[in-house]
Amino acid sequence: MKIKTIKKPNIAEKDNVVILAQSKEDIKNMPCEKVIPLLQEKFDKEKFQFVKTPKHWMFVLNTKKMNAEEIRKKANEIFQKVKDEKDLTLIGKDKEQLKAFIEGFYLSGYQFLKYFKDQKNKKNKFAELKVVGLTAKEINTLKNVLDATLWARDLVNEPVSFLDAKQLAKEIEKKAEKDGLKVKVLHKKDIEKLGMGGLLAVNKGSETPPTFTIIEWKPKNAKNKKPIVLVGKGVVYDTGGLSLKPTPHSMDLMKSDMAGAAMMAATMDAIAKNKLPVYVVALIPATDNRPGKNAYAPGDVIKMYDGTTVEVLNTDAEGRMILADAIAYADKYKPEVIIDAATLTGAAVRAIGDKAAIVMGNAPKKYINKLEKSGNKTHERVVEFPFWDEWKEEMKSDIADLKNIGSGNAGMITAGKFLEHFAKQPYIHIDIAGPAFLESPQDYKGKGATGFGVRLLYNFFENL
Repeated sequence: MKIKTIKKPNIAEKDNVVILAQSKEDIKNMPCEKVIPLLQEKFDKEKFQFVKTPKHWMFVLNTKKMNAEEIRKKANEIFQKVKDEKDLTLIGKDKEQLKAFIEGFYLSGYQFLKYFKDQKNKKNKFAELKVVGLTAKEINTLKNVLDATLWARDLVNEPVSFLDAKQLAKEIEKKAEKDGLKVKVLHKKDIEKLGMGGLLAVNKGSETPPTFTIIEWKPKNAKNKKPIVLVGKGVVYDTGGLSLKPTPHSMDLMKSDMAGAAMMAATMDAIAKNKLPVYVVALIPATDNRPGKNAYAPGDVIKMYDGTTVEVLNTDAEGRMILADAIAYADKYKPEVIIDAATLTGAAVRAIGDKAAIVMGNAPKKYINKLEKSGNKTHERVVEFPFWDEWKEEMKSDIADLKNIGSGNAGMITAGKFLEHFAKQPYIHIDIAGPAFLESPQDYKGKGATGFGVRLLYNFFENL
């Protein structure tokens, strides 16, 4: 879908039009004079009106009665009606409202059709959104973030038959080459030299070797001298290992277990395309988790990158094993703060469902406040959970420094406390298990991968 700015709404009778109206007067730009009085008459009573004629669609949103998220959702409704039309003209006076509409509309147009034989027949016909009220630069900046979100969706929707750990690294390299990002991919021999025992242990049951991808954006005009380090869980497929998952609504969805990696890689893509003046590094440990070959087993003791020993009591608690190595590795950058994202625990889903992510950490409160503010603005919301040291006690092992699961209660927090052990710098953990992948369609977020967190983090960096 193309998005372009137009200076004047030269509306013809055949044009499809949506007006973000703040008053009755704004409706007079409609292409059909006969319906204008009717739309104006109902304006104060109705948030949303539409008229379908043989020639065109006309939509009016009373934005005095809508917040940004309501506008995004109405944009999705409108997209479903016009997806087989050629174009639509969007008119509005408030830039933030226009951006919210574009977000909802553009994200609603996402389709993952790669594996359909008749994908040409299934593809939406909609081609162009014309916008009155935003500059070309404003549209391009927004579109870069939305395209990054869609790339994250693509990565998560890809099955492991294509997107294994090696291919994930290749996809990041291809994108980085276009963006001007610096990327280095470490392969199994490099990972063994570093002694990343967590990543290597999870990989032991796989036929495909692991990768560890380092992405760096360091512009000359960066506002921060110390980088912010992002860490994304890249478990490209999770069977649970020897602690095997059940299939329905569990293992069958586990191509999505690298949504944290996709979120961080796509955030770097958006930052680089829009040339944000921030110094950011992203670390992506990647592997699948299978019960084959010489798979790591419950009862094993693993020596991690930083020398910590971990007793494995459940091989399905694998995400924290690979994240721990990456978080410890982040110390070499002496970062301002470390932020990880992961589809880490079912406990997070049980706690707050799919409407938000859980956030916790020991970093100065200002960082979590900024994440919450960005979450509210983008509607990729985060809910802060307590992070008290009492939960550290649950992670102590009788035979090693730590064990990889707690008692079963507050599992999202004990997982966070496990990871905190490996962070030598201020640390924030985001559990995106709920909103990262949806089993049924949900407005502009669709079904399957949502690309959750890209708009959240981009806004966070934009406002640092």
